[in-house]
Amino acid sequence: MSKKTVLRSAVALAAAGVTASILTACGSVEAGETITFAAVPSESSASLSTSFENITDLIEQETGATVEFQNASDYAAVIEGMRAGQIDVASFGPFSYVIAKDSGIDMEPAASPTNDPDQAPAYTSLAYVRADSDIESIDDLRGQTVCFVDAASTSGYLVPMEGLMAADIDMEDDLTPVMAGGHDAGLLSLDSGNCDAAFAHDTMLTTLENSGQMEPGAVRPVWESAPITEDPITVNYDSLGQERGDQITQIIREQANKPALVEAGICTSEDDCVLPEEIEHGFVPVDDSDFDAIRELCEVTEADACQNVG
Repeated sequence: MSKKTVLRSAVALAAAGVTASILTACGSVEAGETITFAAVPSESSASLSTSFENITDLIEQETGATVEFQNASDYAAVIEGMRAGQIDVASFGPFSYVIAKDSGIDMEPAASPTNDPDQAPAYTSLAYVRADSDIESIDDLRGQTVCFVDAASTSGYLVPMEGLMAADIDMEDDLTPVMAGGHDAGLLSLDSGNCDAAFAHDTMLTTLENSGQMEPGAVRPVWESAPITEDPITVNYDSLGQERGDQITQIIREQANKPALVEAGICTSEDDCVLPEEIEHGFVPVDDSDFDAIRELCEVTEADACQNVG
């Protein structure tokens, strides 16, 4: 199987998840017009636009264009919005970025988040169980009901699939998979007893505990993946054109971090500067080759969701 692999299932149907209010015309965006920024919630939808507000304000200030934020229904909706020229900038998961990029969309990753500018932007996938569960490792998930996030989620689907395969567990035949739709939803379903285990991004449990949605110690991890390159903010050159695309890429790479946001007057202080998923520093540059490991994962798993492209 080629390294250039993409998820195509249910993508066409997901286009409806992109609301009618997003930009409908293709071509370069000029000052005074609209740039559409989309993201998929990993936690409650109500907080998503707020968490990206400083980034969208920065793009508005530096380009002179209006940035319209879109809370997308799922990754497939964002992919179709990019393909249709209706979404100009988007926060993807690594897997969904590869899906979109390798399907032929002229898009590039600008930057991924990190808590430390001297460290590579990476995170892990974890399998959690309730504190009183008899499950002690990923090997014990056979025969259990397991919550996953989304078929285009990296830490909530593709990486767990590889982990299960290494334990000789088939995701479809050896357990009961439940698509929860969000990292928070999976962990909350686990906490409420609707599934026996749940896979999630490594920061989600802390977010839920800090918000009071889960009691500390209610669940515990039984498996953790190798590091994965963090979710990239990606720029759509098909809709923006080369000049505007390069400008936004540079803005995100150089200024989408707390020190620069304070200097730009977007944030009053680093302590009060809100970024997605409570990022402590901000975004640092990445490029397409940083996501080759995801392509290799798709090759190894031969997931039904993955198929060759040209």
